[in-house]
Amino acid sequence: MRVHDVLDNAVIQVREGMGPAVVAVGVAGGVVGAAYVGVLHVLTHVMGPDHHAAPVQLGIMVAVGAAVALITRTWGETGNTELLVDNIHVLGGAEDVRALRTLIPTSLLCVASGAGMGPEAPLVQTTGTIGTLVGTHSGRSTRDVRVLTITGMAAGFTVLFGAPLGSAIFALEILHRRGLQYYEALLPAVVGSLCGYAVYLGLSGLGISSVWAFPTVSDLTLGDLGLAVVIGMLGALGAAIFTRVTMIWRWALAAVPTSWRYVLGGLVLGLLGWWSPFALTFGEVQVSDLLDVRLGAGALAVAMLAKLLGTTVTLAAGWKGGFIIPLFFIGAAFGQLSHVWLNDTNESVLMACAMVALCVGVTKTPLGTTLVVTEMAGLPLLPVLLISAVTSILVANRVSLIDTQRERAASQPASTAHG
Repeated sequence: MRVHDVLDNAVIQVREGMGPAVVAVGVAGGVVGAAYVGVLHVLTHVMGPDHHAAPVQLGIMVAVGAAVALITRTWGETGNTELLVDNIHVLGGAEDVRALRTLIPTSLLCVASGAGMGPEAPLVQTTGTIGTLVGTHSGRSTRDVRVLTITGMAAGFTVLFGAPLGSAIFALEILHRRGLQYYEALLPAVVGSLCGYAVYLGLSGLGISSVWAFPTVSDLTLGDLGLAVVIGMLGALGAAIFTRVTMIWRWALAAVPTSWRYVLGGLVLGLLGWWSPFALTFGEVQVSDLLDVRLGAGALAVAMLAKLLGTTVTLAAGWKGGFIIPLFFIGAAFGQLSHVWLNDTNESVLMACAMVALCVGVTKTPLGTTLVVTEMAGLPLLPVLLISAVTSILVANRVSLIDTQRERAASQPASTAHG
């Protein structure tokens, strides 16, 4: 295809007739997201590690592992984000809607009990599947179903991140290792993200505010730009370590039958939580604690190691959840640790850049992650965050944890997406 043909077809729009479906998916994503988060908060107050002594929490984690094993044996496995990404490329959306009957209860139990991964992956898988349902039940083409599935994913991300634009681009980038390629889904994803965000705010009663309150950012300097490059490289190294540790845990647990793997995962998580509370939960509240209370260098190092082990064990054992917010926590802790030694630098630059660099190194989402953290940490940080993101994705080019990320197939030309 000639260059001018590509440019002629590069129209970012909501294709005629798709508007109502896009809005419906976004609204449904907001409703489901609000319900999911509401139930999660209730269960967390009952099962969470903040409400129990370490021995009791150990018993809860083992019991949750047994419950997950029983539910999956009864109703089947849940699938995961990797499978959804693969199905979006191949089928346009989720393959088996019935997986939600297992995914929703098991993920709520896993996250609420304090496992080291968060609700982002299960919720996005759920809202993406809603997009698939809307598309298939209305007789849409595979390309339209793909657009609606991505729209649902964007709405799910927005519920958790509170960043509509960043969430929409994140949902598009997570499908590929290099760049955003289903560009015809960009505007529908933004519209769905905004609809989901508005519905969630209305149902939850929350105001429009950042998830985390970072220290005030002063004027950036040339030194901050150079610092962003260094942090980007360190974030790529951290992504490689995170991926390798996950692979080691998977190798160690490979011989354990699936049902017993869930139980063993609960036992290991409970023991890790007995050692350090930072090994448990997905880290959203803990990031707020980091911003409010200054820890010493030793405590920050333990927090990073504990969260690394807790999250990778959760992932390798097959417990349900996502690792984006845990990566943010590890990055924030590293930024604060760096500030202990580089106390003449801007702490917000260190923390936010490390959050972006580590997440981008693992997920390959430079623009989405940059925008999400920018909407949390403040617009003045955008230049340094973007530098860290680009540096990380270049350095961590060979690091791969989501194996189903790949190029858009040649049989899916963009020119037919507007038919």
